[in-house]
Amino acid sequence: MKKLHFLLILISQLTFAQFTNFNTVKEVRVKNKGVIVSAHPLASEAGAKILKMGGNAYDAIVATQYALTVVYPQAGNIGGGGFLVGVKNNGEKFTLDYRETAPEKASRDMYLDKKGNANTDLSQNGRLAVGIPGSVAGIYATLKHCNLPMNQLIQPAIDLAEQGFAITEREANLLNSLRDEFLKHNISKTAFVKNEKWKAGDLLVQKELAETLKRIQKDGMKGFYEGKTAELIVAEMKRGNGIISLKDLKNYKVAERKPMKFDYKGHEIVTMPLPSSGGIILAQMLKMSSFENIEKYQHNSAKAVQIMIEAERRAFADRAEYMGDPAFIKDETAMLISDDYLKSRWKSYSPNQATRSGDVGKIINPTKESTETTHISVVDKDGNAAAVTTTLNGLYGSKVVVSGAGFFLNNEMDDFSIKPGVPNMFGAVGGEANKIEPGKRMLSSMTPTIVLKKGKPYIIVGTPGGTTIPTSVYQSIVNTIDFKLSPNMAVNAPKFHHQWLPESVSVEKNFPETTISDLEKMNYKIERISQIGRTEMIVIDEKGNIIGVADGRGDDSVAVEAP
Repeated sequence: MKKLHFLLILISQLTFAQFTNFNTVKEVRVKNKGVIVSAHPLASEAGAKILKMGGNAYDAIVATQYALTVVYPQAGNIGGGGFLVGVKNNGEKFTLDYRETAPEKASRDMYLDKKGNANTDLSQNGRLAVGIPGSVAGIYATLKHCNLPMNQLIQPAIDLAEQGFAITEREANLLNSLRDEFLKHNISKTAFVKNEKWKAGDLLVQKELAETLKRIQKDGMKGFYEGKTAELIVAEMKRGNGIISLKDLKNYKVAERKPMKFDYKGHEIVTMPLPSSGGIILAQMLKMSSFENIEKYQHNSAKAVQIMIEAERRAFADRAEYMGDPAFIKDETAMLISDDYLKSRWKSYSPNQATRSGDVGKIINPTKESTETTHISVVDKDGNAAAVTTTLNGLYGSKVVVSGAGFFLNNEMDDFSIKPGVPNMFGAVGGEANKIEPGKRMLSSMTPTIVLKKGKPYIIVGTPGGTTIPTSVYQSIVNTIDFKLSPNMAVNAPKFHHQWLPESVSVEKNFPETTISDLEKMNYKIERISQIGRTEMIVIDEKGNIIGVADGRGDDSVAVEAP
């Protein structure tokens, strides 16, 4: 009996071992192979394995998304939503919008107290903060572009959840730092809390999540939006003040939207339209900075940075006034990205001093907090490309884990204007266009983007970071096209961010001090922060070299299709 017990332990340890030794790869350069970049090495490896099995870029995206749900629970998800931008090798361009939506019982003033003051704690934490999840529906909408069946694509995630994987130091620190929040917002025991502190190398086993993924594997979308999982989500809502119903879940729909496309110096930019503000902001910033021939300046010089800050300022002021779910507002995209409008916007630019934010939009006093999202970039050996950004909104979303199902729920309701003029957790200000309405999609900053050169994918890029997403994508593109930086430098060079309000400019701690000093002389208020985003980028050069770069700011990793 003792021998049998020892044998069972040994088998268990051997099973776990496959997910305890993995390598983080920050850059690759290959030809004629698929490349995938994501926030975690095990997720990137899952996508690469699917490419080896005959999958295309979209198969790899599906496998990686599911894997991120397991290995990157702070943002990878089936309890949130996202956007996909795809370009096929036959020239077809498409986007999928699986952004969360407001439940049927949602109302404009649902986060206001009796005095009309906004209660951001309710919109950011707990069950009332949750929008109807779209990720699983989005993954199924991707399936028609795939080569392999869903039961095969989801299996790596099931294995990771069931058998467990060794967490990194960053993951251990995050779980420890949020322990009290998890305990506060969850009545039932979760996989993310244990008696002692987490440390690097500990195994995170998620049996309940594995069973949830198996239900999706067996029953498809109905395995999430109906049946046991849906019932568990609604039961979780009833443990607090949540309002998502079985009807809300069953009625969720993905929106297939026309990609936003525009020219930038002979390159075609393909990105997300509304309800992503990112695509419009990106177009505005690139076009406004081109008025000053930014390519003639040095990267991260005071002159170049000032031009880009002022482009960011004007774009974010427009975000607050004009942008929201196109099904609920007049879509002003054509006007906002037109040359005539942007030239009029740029007339107030001064090369010698900072523009006052009050001169380009109505001033209020916002706050600013941190964020967590995740991005995947992939290209396969046949030239199909995809950029996908998904999110729970804040770090671990609402902090609520669905009891019996094992996954975190989003806090995306905070991305609405919970009261016009009141900033969300990222300091972004919204107005009437982004007010709460049942069935509405909240405005997003996610900016998955593919840049084409001579009709073929050249840059595939995206990043997490809330309102810093469009400005980081903007800088990555300008760094590559205008400043001619290598892909590695384009991703890892120190970044900056401005979003109209607050008035300050955020810079990473290693930003050039001479540039900071010169900007301060022009009346810019500089705020030093630890990091901005975690960009995942693939560049395909004219010789056919595929360069994949994972941001050095995190555990992000590149994987290559094995021979």
